[in-house]
Amino acid sequence: MLDVCLLGTGGMMPLPYRWLTALMMRYNGSSILIDCGEGTQIAIKEKGWSFKPIDMICFTHYHADHISGLPGLLLTMGNAERSEPLKLVGPKGLERVVTALRTIAPELPFSLEFIELTEAKETLLQNGYRIEAFRVNHNVTCYGYSIWIDRIGKFQPDKAKEYGVPLRSWNLLQKGESIEVDGKIITPDMVLGERRKGIHLTYCTDSRPTVSMVEAAKEADLLICEGMYGEDGKEAKAREYKHMTFLEAAKVAAEAKPKRMWLTHYSPSLIKAEEFMPGVKEVFPNAEAGKDGKSITLYFEEE
Repeated sequence: MLDVCLLGTGGMMPLPYRWLTALMMRYNGSSILIDCGEGTQIAIKEKGWSFKPIDMICFTHYHADHISGLPGLLLTMGNAERSEPLKLVGPKGLERVVTALRTIAPELPFSLEFIELTEAKETLLQNGYRIEAFRVNHNVTCYGYSIWIDRIGKFQPDKAKEYGVPLRSWNLLQKGESIEVDGKIITPDMVLGERRKGIHLTYCTDSRPTVSMVEAAKEADLLICEGMYGEDGKEAKAREYKHMTFLEAAKVAAEAKPKRMWLTHYSPSLIKAEEFMPGVKEVFPNAEAGKDGKSITLYFEEE
């Protein structure tokens, strides 16, 4: 299962009732953070989750409302006696940007590992997560992210017995390791059924609608998508600054067909997102207005 929390849903500036953009996920003892706007560490505290298991932070782009919370978070993680390396992922220029931010957080008891994205689509593996980064269309280089928790096929005891695999070695094959039995190599695919459906979440913000986000969110369990403007008459402004309206996000979801969609990254002028949801639901019925702290646990499908 994958625990998901939308820590902050604001764009441009934090408000008393709305933190800036951030999403946190937990799986099998390892956490991933996407974006880290101002106030992110407070939002994590409010949720009651821990900083320590964060093994990777992915950035969509380097506007302040998506990364300005990083120095404080790094310092808090250091004060919590973290010693394990932390991976940072983002568009080209990541190390330069983070190095500048670290002027106010120069000493950390853990190292930072930088992964800079340069291709239109890239795949990363991290502690059971498969992360697919895909380029979107903002006024600076910007990426969305799909998070996959893949699921292997069901173990087939009859096949294992047929190959003479001792019971003590079954667990190794289930973990994806090959073993040797009487001089013959037994690989996991020899004793596993067809790969089963995993868990799939897609997150995209600060972009015009793109083919890449539709493809990335295809039949996802959850699409978290920018809806900067809900009010009528904001379409031209959305095009000018390369953001999306609620209805444009709904059309992306209608084409991608995820199980559900949460809207996020609201303009400071947007006070009550729920007021604009009836029109959104006409386009995509399983749409919800995101709010700070909104959470869900995504489970594997039952057999």
